[in-house]
Amino acid sequence: MVKGIKGLVVNSHKKEANSIDIQLEHETSNVIHHPTRVQFLDSLKLTGSVAAMTAVFGAAPNASFAAGGSPKTGANDGNLPDLPPPAVKAYLQYRVALQISADYYMYELQGMVGKVDDWGDVNQLFAVNQGRSGGQPSRVERDYINPMRILALSMPPDIADELRDAQFKFERAAQALSKATAGVRRDLPVELSPKDILKAKKGWDDGRLALNEFFTVLNKSTGLNDLKPIPPGPLGDGQIVAYGRSQKRYFNLMKKTKLCQNRGGPILSQAWGGLMITGYIQDSCGIPDLEEYFFQ
Repeated sequence: MVKGIKGLVVNSHKKEANSIDIQLEHETSNVIHHPTRVQFLDSLKLTGSVAAMTAVFGAAPNASFAAGGSPKTGANDGNLPDLPPPAVKAYLQYRVALQISADYYMYELQGMVGKVDDWGDVNQLFAVNQGRSGGQPSRVERDYINPMRILALSMPPDIADELRDAQFKFERAAQALSKATAGVRRDLPVELSPKDILKAKKGWDDGRLALNEFFTVLNKSTGLNDLKPIPPGPLGDGQIVAYGRSQKRYFNLMKKTKLCQNRGGPILSQAWGGLMITGYIQDSCGIPDLEEYFFQ
């Protein structure tokens, strides 16, 4: 009986892993063929998320140096040649997306959690969007949990266990943050105690620690130092310097992305850019190169 149960568990895990392999094979074909920025921008209309679309299209790996002097890493660097091919594909596909999500977690979400008037926007991060074609995952699920889950399932068992532990910690922290900020909106004021605000901040910080743990395991397993952990707050010059990633470049990326979305995507924005903004002819949206952005 016990043997039969174990067999069922193993088979279930194999099916889940196989489904992930199929998903990776489908999604990462674009990584191999080095998609153009136009393809990437055209997809912004569908998700509205730089991190989500980076996960789909990735950034073409190239072992050279970024403009700022940071070494670029690819499939032949570090321990990547020793990892299973699905793990290498998943890592190269999702590393940029996860770092952009970490940038958002530090530079935007941290401030939102600290301002009660912004808690309504925090609530929206956990909202599942219902549509005619079915429910769409929340932003937290799409930009954080799904990439973490796919990466964990693609790795060897010992690494996968550590990644799952960090993932589950992040999920618990996200649930705590969602619960602490639920029902609070700018147009619907409620009386909050200092403990409520502390709970929200603790949820954010626990999520930060879990995300850092996930990055640390990935950096160790790949033998690279691509992913930068978020230092403890509060947000200020000290934290920004310790993070080592440009706040200005992050907000420029978000600004250009929003500009592109407001113009109806790259096709319509080319016309507007040609008419209204000098120098936007070749890249009417002005989205920075994501590979250069990642390797700061």
